[in-house]
Amino acid sequence: MIQFLLNQELRSEHALDPNLTVLNYLREHLGKPGTKEGCASGDCGACTVVVGELHTDDQGVEHIRYRSLNSCLTFVSSLHGKQLISVEDLKHQGQLHSVQQAMVECHGSQCGFCTPGFVMSLFALQKNSDAPDSAKAHEALAGNLCRCTGYRPILAAAEQACCNKPKDQFDSRQADTIARLKSIAPTQTGELNSGDKRCLVPLTVADLADLYDAYPQARLLAGGTDLALEVTQFHRTLPVMIYVGNIEEMKRIESFDDRLEIGAATPLSDCYAALHQAYPDFGDLLHRFASLQIRNQGTLGGNIGNASPIGDSPPLLIALGAQIVLCKGDTRRTLALEDYFIDYRVTARQDSEFIEKIIVPKGHTLFRAYKVSKRLDDDISAVCAAFNLTLDNGVVQTARVAFGGMAATPKRARHCEAVLVGATWNAATVEKACAALAEDFTPLSDFRASKEYRLLSAQNLLRKYFIELQTPHIETRVTAYV
Repeated sequence: MIQFLLNQELRSEHALDPNLTVLNYLREHLGKPGTKEGCASGDCGACTVVVGELHTDDQGVEHIRYRSLNSCLTFVSSLHGKQLISVEDLKHQGQLHSVQQAMVECHGSQCGFCTPGFVMSLFALQKNSDAPDSAKAHEALAGNLCRCTGYRPILAAAEQACCNKPKDQFDSRQADTIARLKSIAPTQTGELNSGDKRCLVPLTVADLADLYDAYPQARLLAGGTDLALEVTQFHRTLPVMIYVGNIEEMKRIESFDDRLEIGAATPLSDCYAALHQAYPDFGDLLHRFASLQIRNQGTLGGNIGNASPIGDSPPLLIALGAQIVLCKGDTRRTLALEDYFIDYRVTARQDSEFIEKIIVPKGHTLFRAYKVSKRLDDDISAVCAAFNLTLDNGVVQTARVAFGGMAATPKRARHCEAVLVGATWNAATVEKACAALAEDFTPLSDFRASKEYRLLSAQNLLRKYFIELQTPHIETRVTAYV
């Protein structure tokens, strides 16, 4: 059984189909049609809901952390121990919520299809903002598409909703909601079981290891932003899943003098502060990784584990010399991330083995990362590049150059690195290294970019890296797009 709060209503579910998304649960099982299906792939934001979780901040104060999510990519099992808020829950005692009222007064709605998703993103923004902030508003709404009105009135509604925000029913009930969430906090493995399909929800790494050993055919579910597409886009059935999002051990970020250790189930939005502090380019790229809804849901371990050749984090992590800790039963092994990827969607992971955490070295001061995509926000890379050199008196001592979108796996450019190491760091060396990239990669053409464009982009990004190191005042990183 799993338990969660539907606004303030306690829901206990056991026999639901584990392949059921929160979107379809709301619409088909609860008769709440305000949450819309626009794309069923996490691109449009029409299905946005907000999930509340207990959270203790750095000062030890306990509160509810509200996050926007794409309900079309969220399986019901991931609600275990949390609070689900949909657009129907905002109106209170006959009065519109302040974010809804702002949308009305600022004329932010026309056909209305996308409006519930915008309202929920604005609600999460209001809960997480103390004052109007244009950058935060753009970030909060980047994952919501409007097909009619344009965005100026919606951004005006964001400013109004976050300026002198009034106290609402969620603020008034916060103490009670915290108490209720504590009362349903999971204490043992939860389960959804429809007879022919099941999803297990362990609470510890040891329990996960035991369950994965017992069910080696199970699919591991973290954020689900990739896995859920198999259900929503390809109409496949997932007979057994194990949800790892309730394992606190796998959601920790620990900082040491020489490294970061990031739990594999840590949402990308939680990774931002630590990675940005260590490597500003990594943090900046996370802002372009996907929408806020996706970053609130997707995990660093999942972005590695699905072995996509166009995942944005693996090239950066490979260039930094990151390692992963793999766990199977009571056994752990540490593997260089670059050795994890073998071929397209093929990895070195053994049966019943899972990524427990990622180890990111610190201290690489010449690390830079770049992303080329058709849209600046919320788009998949055509090419993702990461460069990490050490120099001594103008001579390259070490070089780690990695790319995504250029091969069947995220991959180091070994020929390029060989040209760089031991050479003087100048324009002539860079041109030789650019030529060597043609030996490292034979990219494919697809609807994102041609093979010629990809190779030329990779070469130009290396040139860009050289120029930026020569003139560090230039601030053009992580902003390239087609």
